[in-house]
Amino acid sequence: MNQQKSCPITSQVGQLFHSSKKRSYPHHMDEHHTLLYTIQSANWRDLNALRRLEQVCFPKDGWPLLDLIGVLTYPNIVRLKAVVEDKMVGFIAGDRRDEGYLGWIATVGVLPNYRRQGIATALILECERQLNTAVVRLNVRRSNTQAISLYKQLGYVQISTWPGYYSDGEEALIFEKQIWR
Repeated sequence: MNQQKSCPITSQVGQLFHSSKKRSYPHHMDEHHTLLYTIQSANWRDLNALRRLEQVCFPKDGWPLLDLIGVLTYPNIVRLKAVVEDKMVGFIAGDRRDEGYLGWIATVGVLPNYRRQGIATALILECERQLNTAVVRLNVRRSNTQAISLYKQLGYVQISTWPGYYSDGEEALIFEKQIWR
């Protein structure tokens, strides 16, 4: 689980509606269509759907099977999925470090047909809320300009780089957001 990456994603968050264990978000695609998705906790039963999402979102550097099993089963990990009509269309995982001061978003991805509809933003904001840390960090490929734009819109600032981080030698940009002081 040490490899961290992000899909190209941009979005605006829709109005939040609360339900018992899920958060539902409507996104108005146009005047005739509304996409309704929920943000739910993910678990080991989501392994096959997560494998498919990883293959589509991260063809060059998706996590191996054991890392996917780990992210879905290890304790103290925030793992959330976005669901549209019983289909996982997005996923995020994060964990707390440094005695709860620092949270790290290890992965976030949204299937291509569901991008630019608020899903990535909703996943990130809910993950930040559940991490409940003062600072949240993530990393992203330098070439992933859509994700970088989203992170900046959400208040993340670049603090560092990791040269040659990805398997093809591309560097990772490290972003940080102050959640509370």
